Amino acid sequence: MTCDEAHQLLHAYVDDELDIATALRMESHLPDCPVCRRELEQAQVIRTAAAQPAVYYPAPAALREQLRRAIRNEAGEMETPPNMRISVPWWKRPMAFSGLAAALFLMIGLAVLFLKPHAPRDQIAELVGSHLRSLEADHLMDVQSTDQHTVKPWFTGKLDFSPPVVDLSAEGYPLIGGRLDYLEQQKVAALIYRRNKHVINLFIWPGETSSEVSSKQGFNLIRFECKGMICCAVSDLNLGELQQFADLFEGQKAVSTRY
Repeated sequence: MTCDEAHQLLHAYVDDELDIATALRMESHLPDCPVCRRELEQAQVIRTAAAQPAVYYPAPAALREQLRRAIRNEAGEMETPPNMRISVPWWKRPMAFSGLAAALFLMIGLAVLFLKPHAPRDQIAELVGSHLRSLEADHLMDVQSTDQHTVKPWFTGKLDFSPPVVDLSAEGYPLIGGRLDYLEQQKVAALIYRRNKHVINLFIWPGETSSEVSSKQGFNLIRFECKGMICCAVSDLNLGELQQFADLFEGQKAVSTRY
């Protein structure tokens, strides 16, 4: 056995991990090699020291007291000594981060629960398209009447909800009729009002919404909620007068569903 081989196998030999044949070769080499014997002695010293039980050195009383004060200060009970104070930004502290995350999730949850949906762009485009089609010949009204007591009963049996109908002729927005229309393949009510030479289509269907103003292709749209229904007024009327119409409709008492 050469010294290089013995050096590679030395620690395995000390730990009794060699097979008998290799151990015998190591033992025949060691008496004739002082370098390997010296390495063997050093390895045995290390092995013996590692096998000894750990030595316990009690901490000084002053150090123990400083550690206790530091732990209490972390819990907010008292101030940490200046020489042991560690400044950590609030956003790096685990408790602060978890609290911030919980607050963020709570805000998102409340927003999902309580914020009312806005009109998607596809829906706005479909409402404007319905308004344009209604302006073509014989597409504006299914029932023609200025009497809200005539228009509202006409929807009975044609829809699974009862749309509110309001008489606004005294305010300069006379009702001229109504019709059935479709939005996203669902039936909706369409009330037709007039302001001078301008036609206002008021689309109504069940749901909740928030107030919203938008425009598309030169038409103004005002979306609002009235009597538990989503209402969307569409017209080429200027935005100020269309908003006045929406406010009047929302604020007036609708026709009763009982006749």
